[in-house]
Amino acid sequence: MIKKSVVKSKNQYKVTFEVPSDLIGAGREVRVLANFNDWSWDGGLVMKNGKGTYKASTELPAGHYQFRYLVDGWDWKNDDSAEAYTDSGYGTINCCFALDAIAAKKAAPKKAAPKKAAPAKKAAAKPAAKKAAPKKAAPAKKAAPKKAAPAKKAAAKKADDLKRIEGIGPKIAGLLNDANIHTFAQLGKASPKKLADVLQAAGARFRLAKPDTWQEQAKLAAAGKDAELKTLQDSLKGGRR
Repeated sequence: MIKKSVVKSKNQYKVTFEVPSDLIGAGREVRVLANFNDWSWDGGLVMKNGKGTYKASTELPAGHYQFRYLVDGWDWKNDDSAEAYTDSGYGTINCCFALDAIAAKKAAPKKAAPKKAAPAKKAAAKPAAKKAAPKKAAPAKKAAPKKAAPAKKAAAKKADDLKRIEGIGPKIAGLLNDANIHTFAQLGKASPKKLADVLQAAGARFRLAKPDTWQEQAKLAAAGKDAELKTLQDSLKGGRR
């Protein structure tokens, strides 16, 4: 899991990495290796173990980043809640996240001094108005018939947790929801082109995500075939074969 918060005084972000101890095991040495520390074990971000998680923080400028967790110098682990995943080029999958540019604060506009009101001019005396002839009342119009209210649409189906699909993190799940994909059944029926278009439109950090197995996983989840879904996911890396 990654948490981000803006450090306004430095125009940077504080980024906190957390990984459950259950995934790693107690008493192990865990470091964050990433493109911001040249994937170096010696320069890796050391994670401290406490209260069920390994945790470490650093400050980073806006940009696109890839990372993985390295345990005891040899055992690589990925973050199950990463924003996206990409091929490392070495037969493995890297986790990805992005930090957007921090907008500069605009100075509040100064309030203009209130203008003094000009002294009111005396109104010239008007001649007495002539009495208007009484107007005839217009015939009452017939009220238009009221239109029947349109029937209410059937309640939307309950959304599924799309993050159960390996390769889909919280950000990508939100993008799919915006594209009206809320359930496993809808994801299973979505065409590869639609999924590619959703990722392409979301920007560079999501274009590297590979939805190759999302539909297959979603169909199993929709059918309640949890055992078959787990077997499939055990054979995947970042949602890819």
